[in-house]
Amino acid sequence: MFRNPKPKSLQVWTLRTARPRFSLPTSRYFQTAVRHTYRNIYPKLKSRIDAAVSSSRYAILRRHASTTETSSNDVLRPSRKFGRIMLVSAVTIIGGITLAVLDYKYTENEAVAHERRELEASLPTGGPKNLPIALHMTDEKDYETDKPRLVILGTGWGVSLAFLLFLEEQAEMEAGAVSVLKELEKDQYHVTIISPINYFLFTPLLPSATVGTLETRSLLEPIRSIARRINGHFLEAKAVDVCFDEKLIEVKSFDGGDGSAFYVPYDKLVIAVGSQSITHGVQGIEHCHFLKTINDARAIRKKIMDNFEKASLPTTSASDKKRLLSFVVCGGGPTGVEFAAELYDFLTEDVVKYFPRVLRDEVSVSIIQSQDHILNTYDAKISHYTEKKFARDNINVITNARVEKVEPDKILYKMKKDGELRGLPFGLVLWSTGIAMNPLTKTISEKLPEQKNTRALITDHHLRLKGAPMSTVYAIGDCSTVENPKLVQQLVQFFVDADTDKNGWLDYKEFDALAKKIIRKYPLTTAHLKKADDLFNKYDKDKNGYLEMSELKEMFEDIDKRLTSLPATAQVAHQQGKYLGKKFNQLVLAEKTKIVPSYLKEDTPSPNPEDRLPPFAYAHLGSLAYIGNAAVADFGMGLTWMGGLSAVYLWRSIYFSEQVSLRTRAMLALDWTKRFLFGRDISKF
Repeated sequence: MFRNPKPKSLQVWTLRTARPRFSLPTSRYFQTAVRHTYRNIYPKLKSRIDAAVSSSRYAILRRHASTTETSSNDVLRPSRKFGRIMLVSAVTIIGGITLAVLDYKYTENEAVAHERRELEASLPTGGPKNLPIALHMTDEKDYETDKPRLVILGTGWGVSLAFLLFLEEQAEMEAGAVSVLKELEKDQYHVTIISPINYFLFTPLLPSATVGTLETRSLLEPIRSIARRINGHFLEAKAVDVCFDEKLIEVKSFDGGDGSAFYVPYDKLVIAVGSQSITHGVQGIEHCHFLKTINDARAIRKKIMDNFEKASLPTTSASDKKRLLSFVVCGGGPTGVEFAAELYDFLTEDVVKYFPRVLRDEVSVSIIQSQDHILNTYDAKISHYTEKKFARDNINVITNARVEKVEPDKILYKMKKDGELRGLPFGLVLWSTGIAMNPLTKTISEKLPEQKNTRALITDHHLRLKGAPMSTVYAIGDCSTVENPKLVQQLVQFFVDADTDKNGWLDYKEFDALAKKIIRKYPLTTAHLKKADDLFNKYDKDKNGYLEMSELKEMFEDIDKRLTSLPATAQVAHQQGKYLGKKFNQLVLAEKTKIVPSYLKEDTPSPNPEDRLPPFAYAHLGSLAYIGNAAVADFGMGLTWMGGLSAVYLWRSIYFSEQVSLRTRAMLALDWTKRFLFGRDISKF
C-alpha cells in the first residue's frame, strides 16, 4: 500500500541553543543574563513544555495523528514551536528590562540643568568684603530653604566620631515622643563641613605610624563617606574669619587666585578646628618635628630611616653616628611617651636585624620633662611604673628640666634644681609640650572681649562660644575650653534661693538641694559637691547643724581653687560632639512637635529653650598609654591597670572598637598581623 511521504511542513523544527551573537552594543550584565538563560533556564522550560504538550489534554491530537498515519511528534510540532516562540519573547523582554535598569543613569533635563547652572553662576555677593556667598552647594540635589544651615569647621574627633554619627541617628528620648520621633526625616539640618583636609585622622594611634607599626592609611577615613550618611556637603577649603553679625564664614580655597575667597552662611556654627603645638617662646623650634598630622608621622618615619642609613655609611664619623642616632622627645605626656616606646620597639625588634651590629651601642632615646614625673596627669603609680620600665629599657628620662634653645644639631635645657645649662646632641627631636591657638581661633578670640584665655576659646557649659550671639556658635575639642564657674561670685543668689524658710542659714536638707542644683548647672563641680554630707560636716565649724553664709563662702572659695579645666583629649572632644549632636536633634524635635521631654520641664528664668536642656557633663572613662610591649590604664578613683600582654590587648581592643568604619578595623587588624609575622617595613619613600 502506497504511503504518502512525510509532509515537509511537519518536519521537526529544532531551536538552536547556541550562544547568540549581538551586533548592537549591550551591557555585559545583559549578556551574562541572556547566556545564563539559554544555558540553564531554557532546557528546563523546554522539558516542561514537552511534558505539557504530551499530557492527556492533547489526546485528541494524538488520535487524529493516528488516523492520518502521522506520528504524534509531527502533530505536536506547531504547539512546540509556539511555546518556543513565547519563551524567546519572554527572555528578550526580561533581558531588555534588566539592561535598562542596570545601565540607566539619571540625567537632568535641559530645563533643570539650566536652572542649576544659573544658581551656581549667579551667587550673590555681600558681607564685609563683598565676596560671593555660597547659598548652594555644587553637589546639592535640592535647594530647600526651610532647613537650618549647620556649618562645621574641622574634621577632628568632635565631628567625625560623634557629632555626624549622632546627627545620622535620631535622639533617644522617652517613650511618649518615640512615635513622633520615628516620623522625622534624616535631613534635619543642611550640613556643610569645611576643612583643609578631607579625612578624619585617628590621632591616638599616630605614634604607631611613625615607625611602621601601622600604615598611615589605616588611620584615615574619608570625611565624605561620613558626611554622606547625613546627606552633608564637604568643602576642602580653609576658614579664615567669621562675621558674627551677618552669620557668614570667610573661606579660602587653595588655588590662590583672586576668586578663591567666598562666604558660607550659617544658622548654627560648630568650631572644631583643633590646635597647634605651643612653643613657649623657645628659639630654634623650626628644627623640631611635631606629631599632630599624618604628614608629621610620615616625616618622622622618613627622618628615622635617613639617620640610620647615613650612620651606616663608612665615611660617617663616630661622633656623627652618635648624634644621628640620638632621638630626643620634649614633653613627657602621652604622645611623647608613646612615641619613645614605639621607637624603642622598632630599634630592638627590627633595626638590629638589618643594620650593622656596631650601631646598636650608639642608639639613644631621651625624654625631657618639665614636671617631676612623666605621665603626670595619670595616677602616681602609673608614672612610677612607666619610669621604671623605661629605666630597664635604657630610655633616659630627664625630669624637672626646661628646654631653653634648640640648635640645628643640639638641644639646650636647664635643670630647675640648680639652674645648670646642659646640652644634648640629637639626630631627631620631637616637640610635644602642649597646645596653643591656631590662626582662626586667634582671630575669633580677638573679636570677642569675653575671650580672655590665651590658649583656647572659652565656652559656657552648653558649649556655646562666650561673646558670640546666643545659641548660634559652638566650640568643641582642643580649640576650646569650658569656663569654670565662679561660685563665690554667685554666693548671695545661691544662698537666698536655697534658704527656703528664710531663717538666715541652711540646714542639711536645704544645702543638699543647693548642691544638686549647682551640679545640674555646672557639671564640673560634680567631683567636689557629690558628697554633700561630708562637705556639710566639714564646713559646719561651730557644729550647730547649720551653714551660715560665711561658712558657705569658705566652701565655695575652696571649690573654686580646686576646679580644673577639661583635658584636651580625644575623649573629651568625642563626648562634646556626641552631646551637641543629641542636643540639636532634641531642639528640632521640640520645635517641630512642640513636645518637650519631662526632664526638660525644669523651671528656668531664661527665655532661651536651649537653657532648659542639660549642660555638658564630661564622664571620664579612663586614660591609656602604650609604653613598649606593655601598656597602662588609669580609670580614675585609684583604679589602674599596668602590665604586659594583657594590658596591650586591652589597649588595642579599646582603640579597635573606637574606629569609625569596618574598613579601618580590618586594616588595623591586618597591620598588627603583618607586624607580628614579618616585622615592620624599613623602606623609606
